Amino acid sequence: MQLRYNHRVYPTPGQQIELARAFGCARVVFNDGLRARQEAREQGLPYVSDVELSKRVITQAKLTPERAWLGEVSAVVLQQALADLSTAYRNFFASVSGKRKGREVAPPRFRSRKDNRQAIRFTKNARFKVLDNGKLRLPKIGDVAVRWSRSLPSDPSSVAIIKDAAGRYFASFVVRTMDEPLPPAESEVGIDLGLTHFAVLSDGTKVAAPKFLRRAARNLKRLQQALSRKQKGSANRGKAVVKVARAHARVADTRRDWQHKLSTRIIRENQAVYVEDLCVTGLGRTRLAKSVHDAGWASFTGMLEYKAARYGRTFVRVDRYLPSTRMCSQCGRIHQKMVLNVRAWDCPCGAAHDRDVNAAVNVLAAGRADNSNDRGARVRPPAMVAPRGEAVTHPDAACSTRSVEGIPVL
Repeated sequence: MQLRYNHRVYPTPGQQIELARAFGCARVVFNDGLRARQEAREQGLPYVSDVELSKRVITQAKLTPERAWLGEVSAVVLQQALADLSTAYRNFFASVSGKRKGREVAPPRFRSRKDNRQAIRFTKNARFKVLDNGKLRLPKIGDVAVRWSRSLPSDPSSVAIIKDAAGRYFASFVVRTMDEPLPPAESEVGIDLGLTHFAVLSDGTKVAAPKFLRRAARNLKRLQQALSRKQKGSANRGKAVVKVARAHARVADTRRDWQHKLSTRIIRENQAVYVEDLCVTGLGRTRLAKSVHDAGWASFTGMLEYKAARYGRTFVRVDRYLPSTRMCSQCGRIHQKMVLNVRAWDCPCGAAHDRDVNAAVNVLAAGRADNSNDRGARVRPPAMVAPRGEAVTHPDAACSTRSVEGIPVL
């Protein structure tokens, strides 16, 4: 499978100038391509193809005095900027047509030089190279020093140079890994994610919520107040912005490191992991939004998913509408809704439940029932796009539909 390996890079002042020039050229090409397609649509002209767009905004633009400076950077950087534009359009069209699942994707927008994050990408055509002395050689930029936290498992197919809001530079390598599956484990685990405890496992283990953002709130408040007192457009305000960005980056890095360690331990100790499919977007609109975003459930479940695929484990998302909290894990009785301050309850069958542990046990049972038979083999086919002939709705189908176990039948 393909993975990204991120490493911190330390360009010299001269290399930072060259990177800033590359960031600017890639941004201009992206905006020129977006403007060309928007103007073609407004004038009723056909959609501008990728080849024609590359000819207009790169090849022909380099011959004009206004865009002659595009030749000062690698051509691969400019081509990859147009590739990002084409990807953004494909995602937008797929979202509008319903082919793309999840939230609706907005059309591409113009990039700003004031964006907190700037990035460019080099592919193998650019002939970038990791030298024997550990430096990264980039075309028209030079040999950049890299802090290698771990070695690359294979030759990278591409590398993205990223500058974040805190002014740090990173090299993100795309590599292909051939990891061997971990030795089989006997245990399986269901996980209930929450705010009081970040994760409660079906074996009774409770992982306390670190609340990294809450712990850094006092320092962030002080830095935000100092930023608000600076005059807009001044150099001191720019320095204060960087200080705030660094504080937020420290919180994000600490949370990410903690989640990596926890997810790796869970994957190593369990053969199958079952997690409730939470609607983080909806929860982020409630009064608990700050705590929800501080927990970082989506990034944690994403780590579990790709690590399970990497090491030969099973990862399943259980239906989010499963009443895991209100269902008795012993008799299956579903009780009325419970307020959040009820942390333990008793079932008429005589079972006494801890709210979170009971939910984790139900998640484990639901994951096993939905995805395996008595021998542990997967019986539910994976989700796939329906053929066009099966996906259409017939005009006379509205009055002749009936439902069998929740499945519409014509």
